Amino acid sequence: MSGLDALLGAREVASPSAMEALGQEMGQMLRPGDVVVLTGPLGAGKTTLTRGVAAGLGVRGPVQSPTFVIARTHPSLVGGAPLVHVDAYRLGSPAELDDLDIDYDRSVVIVEWGRGMVDGLVDVWWEVELDREWHGRGADTCGGYTPAGAALDADAPRRVTVTRHPAGHAGAGYPG
Repeated sequence: MSGLDALLGAREVASPSAMEALGQEMGQMLRPGDVVVLTGPLGAGKTTLTRGVAAGLGVRGPVQSPTFVIARTHPSLVGGAPLVHVDAYRLGSPAELDDLDIDYDRSVVIVEWGRGMVDGLVDVWWEVELDREWHGRGADTCGGYTPAGAALDADAPRRVTVTRHPAGHAGAGYPG
């Protein structure tokens, strides 16, 4: 197994600290060339998970959402791969992501809001989908829309699902 293959499947993450701990576990598994796409609505825990990945990789922080700068590179403090943390929310196409000239081969790359953005840029990537719950309302089924009167409970459990794309890819060290 390689990359995040050991974490494939769904799990419940009970709190922000547990989300960061899962990210740290992921960071210890990731290697140069690994790309992780984070998918989920606002407040689902994408940046919290990335903070944990950064801790697991041993990179310089602080890790904050790169919404306005689009991408931040966090150099390694332990001689490993740098972390490139991308927020693709404002990017219109994979070509705009490609224009950032990210060194995918030598970095660990996390792309928030990256669904559909890395296809064609890399052969294999992991998608981590985070689903949150609304306090007293159950799962958010409104695609990120906040139902009237609903309040996001920061401590509500999240459902985290890890998949590998393309599924069943064999080659380049990735058993299929």
